[in-house]
Amino acid sequence: MLIDVKEKKNFLTWMVNHVSFSRREVFWILNYLANHEAILHNVRFVEGANLTRRGLQITDLSYEGEPMKLFLDGKEFTDTDQIFHEIRLNWKNPLYVECLFENAWQTKEYLAIIEDNPLASWEDAISEESTEIVEHYFQEKEQEAKLNMLYQQIDQALEEGNKDAFLELSDEVNRMILQSPQKSKS
Repeated sequence: MLIDVKEKKNFLTWMVNHVSFSRREVFWILNYLANHEAILHNVRFVEGANLTRRGLQITDLSYEGEPMKLFLDGKEFTDTDQIFHEIRLNWKNPLYVECLFENAWQTKEYLAIIEDNPLASWEDAISEESTEIVEHYFQEKEQEAKLNMLYQQIDQALEEGNKDAFLELSDEVNRMILQSPQKSKS
């Protein structure tokens, strides 16, 4: 997925104005990224930046430890000057940035720019059982929607006095109810 540089810039500006960090250098680097579109073209906001070849993890005050970590080929760096120079000198290389802050998943600016990490896809972390639960939920919702549509069509057939349509639609509702996964569990 390709996120527009403008969206990335909007997010970084929002983050500078709304998130608190323990060190001012974090603000400097976020502002630097926001003001250099050439660099932002190669920035991807992901989860699990530590699993990438070149990742930057930024954390707010709600997280313990270093507020900024750079990961290069499995090695970790926390010196802000080193991080800045790595970003500045290697701006043509992909940089995977992970932003950990309170209520991130309730923030529309964050949701607008987050991408799936190609090296640690979120789908890899979902169990087969969870996948089945989600699929079952969607099947139930789909059946509910079909039944509601059929009930509306039955009401319309009754209003129009269309006995054949009423009987046909009623039979279809009965078949769906008998085949329902909920019915077979009872």
